[in-house]
Amino acid sequence: MRADPPAVLVPAAERGRLRIADRVVAKIAAQAAREALGEAPQAHRVPGDRVPHVSVSVRPAAVRESGRRLATVRLSVELGYPVDVRSVCAAVRRRVVEKVGALTDMDVPEVSVAVERLHSAAMGRAEQGRTT
Repeated sequence: MRADPPAVLVPAAERGRLRIADRVVAKIAAQAAREALGEAPQAHRVPGDRVPHVSVSVRPAAVRESGRRLATVRLSVELGYPVDVRSVCAAVRRRVVEKVGALTDMDVPEVSVAVERLHSAAMGRAEQGRTT
């Protein structure tokens, strides 16, 4: 009687491919941006229905020595005013890089944040009449 050769277990990472759609990466980035913006000073001034707009470009792993794919993220946000725009945008960038990297195993070398609008208490009063 001949014995069968021992079964060779192939690690899960080597059994197949995983492709994460750009829109999924965009949703993760948008959620990460919302989390960072929710912790920002003057966040209460931004209406709750305003969410970051995100576009993502993902490049394949073949272009990277590390074998990890690259995700380039572009965000448009609205902030409460007055606020340190630079520090809030830096916090958004950090959170997006951290969250997208952790959940997708992608490198995120670039996160561009565009501030589209500032909201302040004076802006709300401007709708009722002129402010000085």
